[in-house]
Parts: sequence; C-alpha cells; structure tokens
Amino acid sequence: MYAFSNIRIVDLTRILSGPFCTMYFADLGAEVIKIEPPNGDDTRTWGPPFIQGESAYFMSVNRNKKSVVLDLKSEVGKQRLIELVKNADIIVENFRPGTLEKLGFGFENLKKWNPTIILASISGFGQTGRYRDEPGYDVIAQGMGGLMAVTGYPDGEPVKPGFSLADISAGMWAIIGILTALEKRRYISEAQWIDVSLLESMMAFQTYAAGNFFASGYDPKPMGNAHPNICPYQAFSASDGYFNLAVGNDKLWEKFCLAIGALGNDERFKTNPDRVTRRDILIPLLQEIFKTKTVSEWIQILRQYGIPCGPIYKLSDLYADNYVIERNMLFTVNHPLAGEIKQVATPVKFLNETENKIKDNPPPLLGEHTETILQAIQIM
Repeated sequence: MYAFSNIRIVDLTRILSGPFCTMYFADLGAEVIKIEPPNGDDTRTWGPPFIQGESAYFMSVNRNKKSVVLDLKSEVGKQRLIELVKNADIIVENFRPGTLEKLGFGFENLKKWNPTIILASISGFGQTGRYRDEPGYDVIAQGMGGLMAVTGYPDGEPVKPGFSLADISAGMWAIIGILTALEKRRYISEAQWIDVSLLESMMAFQTYAAGNFFASGYDPKPMGNAHPNICPYQAFSASDGYFNLAVGNDKLWEKFCLAIGALGNDERFKTNPDRVTRRDILIPLLQEIFKTKTVSEWIQILRQYGIPCGPIYKLSDLYADNYVIERNMLFTVNHPLAGEIKQVATPVKFLNETENKIKDNPPPLLGEHTETILQAIQIM
C-alpha cells in the first residue's frame, strides 16, 4: 500500500515543472493520468540523446504515469476530460494563465463538476499581477529571480546554473501546496486552487541573499564558489583537481588549522567575521597549502578531523559512488521500446517502513493508456 494509492491526479502538464511535481505522487502510488495532445508532450522530441527513439529528457520525469491522448480543442476531447475531472482528486496544469479558462476548464467550472477538486496551477509569473500573461521559462525566472546575478565570478557575465532550478523549485512548491491542500481537505470539504510561479519559487530560495540585501541595502554580487557570510566555504584546487571545503564555525576553524598544520596562531583569522573581511588574504594562503596534496589525500585528512568537505563530482563520478546504491537512489525500469533505463529515485525515505521502495513502472508511450482509462470511466 503506497502513501497515495487512493489518489487520482489528472496531469495536464508538460515540459519539466509540472511533470516533476506529478512524478513525486506517481512514485508514491497515486494514479497519475497524463493528458497529452495528439502530438504528445513537447519533450518527447527533445534531444538527443534518444534511446530507441525515446527522449531521455521525457523519460526522466514521467515514470509511473498513464498516458491518455485527448484533443482538448474538440468537443469529444473536452467531454472526456470532464468525466476524468469528476473522478479525480487533483488536477495539475502549467499552461499560460487563462488558457484553461479558454478551454472551458477554469476553476469555477471544475468545482461545479467536482466540489472537492484540488487544482494546482504552475506558471511563469502566477495567475495575477502585471506579468501574468507573459510566457515563463526556467531561464527567464532564474534571471528575474536574482539567481543569475549572484552566480558566476566577479566581473563575469551572468551565469545560469547547470540544472533547471526554477522549474524544479516550482514543481517542489507545487508538491508542498498539494500536500497542504490534501491535509486541509480532511477538515474542510471544498475545492481549492493553488497558484505557484517560477519567479516566486526563485524568490523563496533567496533566503540569506535577500536577508543580506534587506540589512545592508547592497546588491549581492557573484562570488564564484565562495559564500558571502562564511569563510572558508568554497571550492579549492588540489594538485590533481578540485574539492569543496565548508568551515562553518570557529570550533571547526580550530580543528581545520590542526588538520592542515597551519594558521592556528594567526590572530587575523580567529573568528568568522575576521575571516570573511580578510578573505582576500586568507584564500590565497589556503590555496597554496592545498596544492601540495591530491584531492583524495585532503579529503582523507580533513574528514579525520571532522571537517566538512567533499570532492566535486562529475555525474560519472557520482553514479560510480557506492553511496548511491546504498541509499537506493538509482534504479532501473523496463521500457517497452527503450529497454532497461536508469532512473534517479525520489529522495524522500520512510525509515519505519520494512521495505522502502517506490513504484517502478516505465514512462508511458504516447497514448498507451487511452483506451483502458476511458473505458474505465465508461465514456467510450
């Protein structure tokens, strides 16, 4: 029995933010019915790479779902969606605001058909406000949300992180909103509409960056791999590569000085504020020390003293680390066309369970479940 075995989700999403959100519920047992247009989710064609013609991008966020093809521009398609809505608990969509209403599936209509429906809407800028009608993509939200202004190196051009953080964070906030609405529904039996935007999801992740700005009035600047409030807390170069070091308090600094055999009596760096204000002196000193040994040597030494540190992995390094297997973070599913494909597991674990597993159905083929789902609701 999975956590959401009694939940049915009508998934009107595509690309990344919405599918990431609904995959969480699908992994934990919800029946997620992915509604696709006749030509499918856009990401079915995003690549390369493809595996036997199937997009690696699409398959990364659509496992454990059922694909139903409906043409929502047709009356037949609309009527079938209405029947699905009547039998659903949750609807998730990431159209541009107003699109659902134009199709006839605005919140007012949805709650007439299903008085306890939960609608989660993910968009670039939200359902209200001056930017409501603007198209929103991950890179746009990263730029407007302040992330690119603090990513990269001083005097360099704005840099986008390598993962789609705005899309993924919006998907995560949508998960949180849906879980909140499900809890509320236990006590108040009414329809609910959740509004999540990519831009506001980026703003919510600013935390201390926004706090520093509000306190000082100064815009935070890109600092490469360094931290504005802690030092040393960044990447360093060893003789054969790079590693991360995080000396988060003064007690750790004392242990750190013992580990490297230097700077323990240097009053210039005794406290964290001292180290932050004198980072231009401290970092070059440390860099010279770290160049004397390899990454693995420094990791071994620093961990012996309890100093937070770690190598900077490429994905090939990460998935060769047995930690990934020990934590059940990688598994395979058998796709009818692509064959055996690897997937990154949901990171939420329930330690009181005798067997901590998620569903392992492959991402669906386009329209694979159309006939069975529509027959089940008796509308064919």
